[in-house]
Amino acid sequence: MTPSPCINVCRMDAATGWCVGCQRTLQEIAAWSSLSDADKRAVWHGLPARHEAWLRLHPELRSEATAPVVPSLRKEDSA
Repeated sequence: MTPSPCINVCRMDAATGWCVGCQRTLQEIAAWSSLSDADKRAVWHGLPARHEAWLRLHPELRSEATAPVVPSLRKEDSA
């Protein structure tokens, strides 16, 4: 089973439409429990690029103390 990338920092960014904590869209968050594992993994694989794009839009948040952390998908969850 593929875990949720939620880190309990649930606030939507108006500029991107992504959650500040996990970088998912509202649609992805709402549909998460009904997505197939393959679809969940596809979302997971797009999160690092979204995180980097989000940081480019918000460079003031790049410091380690304030930047949201996108958790990584464990190797056993990505198979």
